[in-house]
Amino acid sequence: MLDRPLRALLERPVGALAAALDRPGVTPDGLTLVGLALGLGSAVAAATQLWALALVLWLVSRVVDGLDGALARRRRADDRFSADDRAGGDSQAGGFLDITCDFVVYGATVLGVALGATAAFDAPWQPFAAVLLAYYVNGAAFLAFSSIAERTGRQLDDGRSLSFLGRLAEGTETIVVHSLWLIVPFWSWQLATAWAVFVGISAVQRVVAGYRALR
Repeated sequence: MLDRPLRALLERPVGALAAALDRPGVTPDGLTLVGLALGLGSAVAAATQLWALALVLWLVSRVVDGLDGALARRRRADDRFSADDRAGGDSQAGGFLDITCDFVVYGATVLGVALGATAAFDAPWQPFAAVLLAYYVNGAAFLAFSSIAERTGRQLDDGRSLSFLGRLAEGTETIVVHSLWLIVPFWSWQLATAWAVFVGISAVQRVVAGYRALR
């Protein structure tokens, strides 16, 4: 819901950061893997109840994740770099790596918060399981849509590698909710309950929208 306006708002500062990183040896895929490592570190920190560290790692990982695409777009249009440096900016391979790493990080951080909150605050695990289920359905819906849309010429082009069916719950909302879990972990299961409903509604919206768009 908030991804499109936020992308427009952050386009210039993100572009400036990407320009600062636009050096030989720095690749978009490398940034994607750094974001993955930071996200997994956040999950481990949350599982061990190091909430402040988990929050910092989570936010930095999302900043880095937002820079890989911006750097890739710069790199594809720049002839100053070698073929090896350009390889890390290929839109198809890079898009595949990026979405895969995003799913790993999202799932791992839900699990990390669940482990930390159940141990520290005797929180129930079911709300976090519901979030993972909702993520699974959302991911299946928009990845299947993107694949079929590409094959049938019905892509949705918003500058990303995949045809993304935007609905209520998108990347921006996910970053906010995961951050809130780490800021107030003693309320994390209540937030997870509400978030599971929110993401579940988005999943239904994506299934319906994707089916209608492909008919």
